[in-house]
Amino acid sequence: MSDQALRTPFAARATAALEDAHLQEALTIATNKFMALRRESFAGFPEGEALRDRARAVKEATLQRLDAYLEQLADSVERLGGHVHWAATGEEAREIILRLCRERGVRTAVKSKSMATEEIELNAALEAAGVTPVETDLGEYIIQLAGEKPSHIIAPAIHKTKGQVADLFSRELGERFPADPEVLTAAARKELRQKFLQADLGITGANFAVAETGTVVLVTNEGNGRMVTSLPRIHVAVMGIEKVIPSMTDLMLFLAILARSATGQKLSVYTTLVRGPRHPGELEGPEEFHLILMDSGRAAQIAGPLREALYCLRCGACLNVCPVYRQIGGHAYGHTYPGPIGILLTAMLKGDRSVKELAHASSLCGACHEVCPVRIDIPRMLVGLRERLYRDRIAPWGERLVFWALGRVLGSPALFRLLVRLGRLAQRPFLRDGRVRSLPFLFGRWTRSRDLPPVAARTFSECWKELGR
Repeated sequence: MSDQALRTPFAARATAALEDAHLQEALTIATNKFMALRRESFAGFPEGEALRDRARAVKEATLQRLDAYLEQLADSVERLGGHVHWAATGEEAREIILRLCRERGVRTAVKSKSMATEEIELNAALEAAGVTPVETDLGEYIIQLAGEKPSHIIAPAIHKTKGQVADLFSRELGERFPADPEVLTAAARKELRQKFLQADLGITGANFAVAETGTVVLVTNEGNGRMVTSLPRIHVAVMGIEKVIPSMTDLMLFLAILARSATGQKLSVYTTLVRGPRHPGELEGPEEFHLILMDSGRAAQIAGPLREALYCLRCGACLNVCPVYRQIGGHAYGHTYPGPIGILLTAMLKGDRSVKELAHASSLCGACHEVCPVRIDIPRMLVGLRERLYRDRIAPWGERLVFWALGRVLGSPALFRLLVRLGRLAQRPFLRDGRVRSLPFLFGRWTRSRDLPPVAARTFSECWKELGR
């Protein structure tokens, strides 16, 4: 999202999303489908819960020796003939790719879906350097044509209906297309086929990288990933350092739960294992393979409050069940990573101040924790984030005042009892049919979209005293 859009308050972005009928239709259809498929998949997979526990344990053990596993991965990749680049920041990762483009005379780059390249805003940098980036994942291709950013981690165009996609293709490709997914997919395939053959550079992310073998793993449902990694003469994979795993045995564990969590499949259609450049005697593959290991704030969280966010597999399951995301979609969050995990990842990459509005864009219902394949306790970290915003005086002064006052009340039984009695009197003008329907002044923001239960006629403490007597 542009800086101009980010200057629009989150509440205004969310309100605009709620008023977008097409967006509401698309979100309801897609998230309901993802949720149902996930439930069905795990219902027939009794060992799934135990595998989630094991996967979490592997992630934690890997973080404890992350430096050793990254060094092992780098050694393994270089032993296979690949090149490893270390990028402390997103800017360094971009510059490595741009330097390769300049030195190799690259004019066109085809890309497989990659949140890491979205994170570093690679497409804009390539275009500014005179290199044409072409998104080849269908969802990414759609939003590239529309000039938009992804609104979901695994389904970039989840916010569009098939009718909107048909209108977009008709406008951009110069031919009228019906709102038929098969026809639209065939049109995209036709447009992209020649791009694969013309491209000098293929760019991907990495779902995993196996330290012991130097294998970079891509998990996709479209064949474009294999074409991106095999047809251009150069392949560059951009990977956050947390994606490394120790062994192929661990890879089997993660593959067993990733697709089930993301799309409800037993296994994604394509699981591509990349092991360096083409070797003598091989018929396909790039002449050069480059792996960029990107930190960009990740290492600092190994001993930080957002450590668990480094477990994330980018499956998107937490977005599909989040009552906030399901109503406003991804663009309202304003950053690369949307949804509940996106708030934490943005705080990790850009600092707590960048999410001072988003920290409260969660009901803390716990649904995200329930569906996460590695059981990341997102609600706990969101509460911790809110606490840091208060403690570091990043939160607005009004919010800090309310929390300070609430803390004083809850910490003083006498003051709490007094305010309960006052509340019973103050609420009387606003009670309608046993509910508080509307409140005045800034409190009206609470009752604008919900009713509140009244202060009880008798509190639990009062009832308990009566029982004691």
